[in-house]
Amino acid sequence: MSKDIVSFILAGGKGTRLSSLTRKRAKPAISFAARYRIIDFPLSNLANSGFDTVSTITQYESIALNSYIGNGEKWGLNGCRSISTVISPRQTEEGASWFFGTADAIYQNIDYLEKLNPDNVLILSGDHIYRMSYNDMLNFHKKRRADLTICSIEVAIDEASRFGIINADKTGRVIGFEEKPKEPKSRLASMGIYIFKFDFLKRVLIEDHANLTSTHDFGKDIIPHLIQNNSRVYTYRYDGYWRDVGTLKSLHDANLDIIDSMHEFSKSDDDLVRHIYTEDTHSLPAYIGKNAIVDHSLINQGAIILGTVRDSVISNEVLIEKGAFVDRCIIMNDVTIEEGARIYDAIVAPHTIIKAHSVINESRSQIILYTDKDGDDYE
Repeated sequence: MSKDIVSFILAGGKGTRLSSLTRKRAKPAISFAARYRIIDFPLSNLANSGFDTVSTITQYESIALNSYIGNGEKWGLNGCRSISTVISPRQTEEGASWFFGTADAIYQNIDYLEKLNPDNVLILSGDHIYRMSYNDMLNFHKKRRADLTICSIEVAIDEASRFGIINADKTGRVIGFEEKPKEPKSRLASMGIYIFKFDFLKRVLIEDHANLTSTHDFGKDIIPHLIQNNSRVYTYRYDGYWRDVGTLKSLHDANLDIIDSMHEFSKSDDDLVRHIYTEDTHSLPAYIGKNAIVDHSLINQGAIILGTVRDSVISNEVLIEKGAFVDRCIIMNDVTIEEGARIYDAIVAPHTIIKAHSVINESRSQIILYTDKDGDDYE
């Protein structure tokens, strides 16, 4: 069996900066923009690109995520010529161990890759929001006979220290790379999207595994080593919308971005990136009460709005009672905001009840996560 390209989604990170949202759930399984989950975006991008052999590597609190992905049916990846698998750490003859880094997660599955015998391997992060066809990147990779192609995007200079920063020449060849530098020399950030030649990737991972000083991470170890050794590393520049939603503020901001761009987000000149597929909750239609006020917001099915909602994202099965006021908030599923309560600039965790006449985050000093629970169960 041989394929042009197979794809891995790295979805095992802990997501500690999202506080109790990820205490019992993997970050890619968190809801986004009222209707979706974060993992829907890379899986939909792959399906729309026609990349039909996909493995999602999970680790931290993986039960809900594994169940949600299932056999890939939501994204059309369960056909007779497509393969969708979920890979978790497993026990082998050598023993059992966690994945110790992004590179180690792929290394521990080399035997699986060898059976597929692809020409190229696409590696993605499972916690970014964007729409993209990977076909142009693959063509770029082939034309330059690259060992590795890194997808990149320009970011604000004050945000650059959060990312792996690339320096490239006029041809796109990478001549320098720093993982999360304190003083970035460039605004060109790695998006955590890589295409490797498989034979090259296999050799590099085996060498890295034998290096006892390595942290077995693509950004920290593999990429700098390849550049130092003059490997053919290129960067493919992406100029669309992309957000890493690893913090409460970035998750909040990305949700509000979607409100502003929903008319563009739901339509595209490129059919390959038009659709983001997700699970249907089979809820009743949303209901907006006679005296309710809803301004510049996304309201998912099953929501009942009787109060005022402004610049907010309201998920399914949410109840906002009369006199309640919600401003610049991300309200996740099955939340009740009781009569007269007011809440500002917050992410409200699933299954939360905001008591009548409560006032939350009126100072708006920062984006907060609000919950009335201990975070043990956010199904």
